[in-house]
Amino acid sequence: MLDAIIAGTTDAEVLAELARGKWRSKLAQLQEALDGRVEQHHRLLLRLLLSHIDFLEQTLAQLQLEINEHLRPFEDAMELLMSIPGIQALAAAAILAEIGIDMSRFPSAKHLASWAGLCPGNRQSGGKRLGGATTKGNPYLRAILAEVVWAISHTKNNYLSAQYHRLARRLGKKKAVVAVSHSVLVIIYHVLQSKTPYTDLGADYFDKLDAARIERQHVRRLEQLGYQVTLTPKGAA
Repeated sequence: MLDAIIAGTTDAEVLAELARGKWRSKLAQLQEALDGRVEQHHRLLLRLLLSHIDFLEQTLAQLQLEINEHLRPFEDAMELLMSIPGIQALAAAAILAEIGIDMSRFPSAKHLASWAGLCPGNRQSGGKRLGGATTKGNPYLRAILAEVVWAISHTKNNYLSAQYHRLARRLGKKKAVVAVSHSVLVIIYHVLQSKTPYTDLGADYFDKLDAARIERQHVRRLEQLGYQVTLTPKGAA
């Protein structure tokens, strides 16, 4: 439509008919929006703007080719990271740019999380651990992981998504993002250290944990009351 306007077409109905895809259902609104006065200087400005957009797209394409060339030696590490839900090629490249592929520089996953600023403060009072703010760490890595977690939150049937929604209901979305970012970073550490793709624990992991916890609580309570408890799964009797 913009090319047609630059070429001199002024008929709003003709311009609207050039719409494609979902815009075909909004022809009346398009005709109303395109019905106006377009002078020669408007066409000049549109031509310059479109030329600038073309230039930027070509520049980005050239930069992407150069980036891909530099990433070639890290293809295996990229594949490992992309086995984790929510991590695509761009996020994997950005993560590797921040932490590298050699995890021996970090004594443990906890050290990496601390370096990234994803470890909560250790504030205690009366033997009870209180909530504490995370350290500053690496703001670039934290931002990347937050985007990864946001992508994870829109997925289903995986452990990390279940963890996010479980925490978001109890703590709120912002704290859930930080907590799951920590989990993702720990997974990244072990994936890169072991050179083994991520294996998901499953979306029902927390449900199983809850069932086991409830089972232990009831068994312990019955034993305190003097009973000897033997559990038999339903259908196994």
